[in-house]
Amino acid sequence: MSFSEAEVQSARGAWEKIYVDAEDNGATVLVRMFTEHPDTKSYFSHFKGMDSAEEMKQSDQVRGHGKKVFSAINDMVQHLDNSEAFLGIVNPLGKKHATQLKIDPKNFRIICDIILQLMEEKFGGDCKASFEKVTNEICTHLNNVYKEAGW
Repeated sequence: MSFSEAEVQSARGAWEKIYVDAEDNGATVLVRMFTEHPDTKSYFSHFKGMDSAEEMKQSDQVRGHGKKVFSAINDMVQHLDNSEAFLGIVNPLGKKHATQLKIDPKNFRIICDIILQLMEEKFGGDCKASFEKVTNEICTHLNNVYKEAGW
């Protein structure tokens, strides 16, 4: 993983814009994932109020998980300049999703792509471009963890 200082600062600046409203933006990302990729809802069968996009947007469970996703990404963003610390966040997260939760790894790319779409819609193409390398690194490292776990 190699980010220049300029890339780190640019990515952090882009992320800060969307992370300011982590709960709403996190919920928006999950609602889009659930509506555009309905098969992903199967991993959240214990969530209530999943029948419509409006219900999902109001769901405390969806909002809470969206915020949790954004908080995990925020932790990764804070360690873009420290590979060991970055992997210390990504590896256990990937292992849990691979071995305990059995989440298909393609869903990480889906979430990352939706985050990039939302960044572009809200803050423009430069914001999205500043964060694309981060999402690629996250997905690459998560996929590596999955391979090590036997997926």
